[in-house]
Amino acid sequence: MNPRPATASARSVDEYRDIVAALLAHLAGRPDEQVPVPGALGRTLSADVVSPIDLPVFRNSAMDGYAVRAADVAVTPVELPVTGVIAAGKAGAETLPDGAAMKVMTGAPLPPGADCVVPVEDVQAGADRILVERGRARGEFVREAGTDVRVGALVARAGTVLAPRHIAALAAVGLPTVPVLTRLRAVCLTTGDELRPAGSELAPGQIYNSNGIALAAALRADGVEVADIAHSTDDAAEFTAVLRAAVASADLVFTSGGVSKGDFEVVKDVLAPLGGTFGPVAVQPGGPQGYTVVDGVPVLSFPGNPVSTMVSYAVFARPAVRALAGLPAPEATETTLLTPVRSPAGKRQYLRGLRTGDGVEVISGPGSHLIAGMAWADVLVDVPAEVTSLAVGAPVRILSL
Repeated sequence: MNPRPATASARSVDEYRDIVAALLAHLAGRPDEQVPVPGALGRTLSADVVSPIDLPVFRNSAMDGYAVRAADVAVTPVELPVTGVIAAGKAGAETLPDGAAMKVMTGAPLPPGADCVVPVEDVQAGADRILVERGRARGEFVREAGTDVRVGALVARAGTVLAPRHIAALAAVGLPTVPVLTRLRAVCLTTGDELRPAGSELAPGQIYNSNGIALAAALRADGVEVADIAHSTDDAAEFTAVLRAAVASADLVFTSGGVSKGDFEVVKDVLAPLGGTFGPVAVQPGGPQGYTVVDGVPVLSFPGNPVSTMVSYAVFARPAVRALAGLPAPEATETTLLTPVRSPAGKRQYLRGLRTGDGVEVISGPGSHLIAGMAWADVLVDVPAEVTSLAVGAPVRILSL
């Protein structure tokens, strides 16, 4: 490791991340909402959920078999008359007579008087009698009411991100809806005369518009509802119109492109007079950054190179966005570097890396345009601003993508 001075005119990564978190902090006050349980996968509970019923609701059979009294099958083999059949969903079964059996299906209620179930595998069945070859003890293959959960008992805690197993439990206790954190609504707005939609033919100088789609995917993965993926050319009037529509329909707007020091920086040109703050952050990629509040809506402006856009979101916005969605913070751990690294003086660099059993391998190059190379990465390798080189075997911090 070689020490180096920090860039004097640029904000640090931590400082800018804190600015973004403060800009979005007011969004934590949004009201909760009730959503149907079948559509609640991935949502975050905003309150504890308790069961309105006992589960199981009633004593029932855990097997296809015969409901009996354990005392009647204590000595086997024994022959018992079959006095009825109880299917799942049947109610009001008659009391089981002494010295008899009732055929019962899995999940069906046990008749009063029965205290165990003999599985079908343990009997020889006739037309109206069975020969029990193996006895069962009291309580065997019987599901007692409330043994899973009691009425009023906790089913899931506030803050739980609902997975399929939680949906199953909520549905089983009969809850039609659950209270969850309201999702942020975001608009992703890309800019540039050169951008074309997928499927169109590219003219010289044109490229496909990937940033809006990529940002929207990242946001959805972090629990955000994407209201629109919009695009504007570098015309200021067009960008202003598209921006106004975006802030009218969203809690948060992301822009990509138009924030650097070129001649056609439409985002900066339009937003700076509205109070926007633009300037460098000591980071690579993603140095040019901007933020504005338009009609009460935060607008975060990222540079337009594809890797810069994605790294900017991951480093600066994702922690706050996930917190607002009630999701765990992005995983940050330490591991061993498997590739030698050089880093520019005064900038905190985020290299694309792939975890292995032995550590992390840097893949692709550092260029902010190498988006296809980034697809092979699963982490960002965090190289501090004061470090210019790292050797194989050095400890490094990695951020999960």
